[in-house]
Amino acid sequence: MGPTVTKTRNQKGNVMRLVFGLVLLVGIGLAGVAVYMAKGFIGQQQAQLAEAEAAKKAIVPTKDVFIVNKRMRYGQRLTVEDVTLVRWPEAAIPKGSFTSEEELFPKGTDVPRSVLRTLEPNEAVMAVKVTKPGEDAGVSSRLSPGMRAFAIRTDVTSGVSGFLRPGDRVDVYWTGSVQAGQNVTKLIEANVKLVAINQSADEDRNSPIVAKTVTVEVSPQQVAALAQAQATGRLSLSLVGADDEIVSSGVEIDQRQLLGIEERQVVKKEKKKKCFVRRRNGEETISVEIPCRD
Repeated sequence: MGPTVTKTRNQKGNVMRLVFGLVLLVGIGLAGVAVYMAKGFIGQQQAQLAEAEAAKKAIVPTKDVFIVNKRMRYGQRLTVEDVTLVRWPEAAIPKGSFTSEEELFPKGTDVPRSVLRTLEPNEAVMAVKVTKPGEDAGVSSRLSPGMRAFAIRTDVTSGVSGFLRPGDRVDVYWTGSVQAGQNVTKLIEANVKLVAINQSADEDRNSPIVAKTVTVEVSPQQVAALAQAQATGRLSLSLVGADDEIVSSGVEIDQRQLLGIEERQVVKKEKKKKCFVRRRNGEETISVEIPCRD
């Protein structure tokens, strides 16, 4: 137990310290790797959560809407076999669309509607393009509440009869005699809606036709005015632009205004009153002017 034993113990201590240092270094390395892997895992999880949140925000709310499954023209019956219920983005649902069978067929699926305007495949069914349940696609189905239909006789000389279609708006002018020999043309109704041309209310007709009659949508008071105008003169139509919101008023012209003839007023000059007295000069009688007394 001399120096040799002491030396052996020192060697063992050095080995233990070396082993401990190695274990410590390995532990620190493993801890670093673990932290690095944990950091990467957490970052990956955060990225996945961000993607999920973005995908959630990208989801657009939808609602059931009825569309037609084939092309349908004016006058055709719209039945339950002609429509399909699909999911439609809520923010883009056309106004007047039907979202349930109870809305589209409130009287039952055996009471169909009629098509007023052409519907293309996969187009949403809207109230403005179909009649009420059970109605035909006639003029009566196009009238607004409280309004009446009135027919106006037209021909090729009646303004724009060859360019009119149901749904257009026109100004109605009356030409007639108000005094003996004096004709006047006057705007009597402005921005009147056409609901039919001849006997057709089809708004999708593109081929021009010469209208013999046009049917307009007017109030009962306007019906009386147009009936009186048609019985006492001639009516002409002027087409209003599709985007024109200006309502014309106060338009009237007669022959003198048309030809630029100014009416002259004749002013009669009053004759100055003169007063005389008669005087006798011998056998001769003379008249002498004197100031008049009022």
